[in-house]
Amino acid sequence: MASDRRTLVARVIAIVVILGALLFAVQGGEFGTLDLVRQRRTEARLTHEIDSLSHIVDTLQAYDNKVEHDPATQERIAREVFGMVRGNKELLYRFTTPLDSSAVRRDSVPKKPK
Repeated sequence: MASDRRTLVARVIAIVVILGALLFAVQGGEFGTLDLVRQRRTEARLTHEIDSLSHIVDTLQAYDNKVEHDPATQERIAREVFGMVRGNKELLYRFTTPLDSSAVRRDSVPKKPK
């Protein structure tokens, strides 16, 4: 009876040691299973960000090429950004702030004849 109990205890201890070794093999060490899952998730996120940034860079390079070599794009930028017009076209001026009456100098206002 005592020997049966010793063998049972020995088997339980052996099973616990084997399970502990298996758990350490899967989770332990420098890179465990959870670390690998986190690294794969991070890799997928970074790959997505790299793809998005590559798309943005390609778009900006295409726009840069248009600005340097496409006359229509150059003309549109000249009109929109710098207010330029082509040839003998009529110039329109738009004043966005109203003229302040206190800013007008008195000597610049024409005087009424007496």
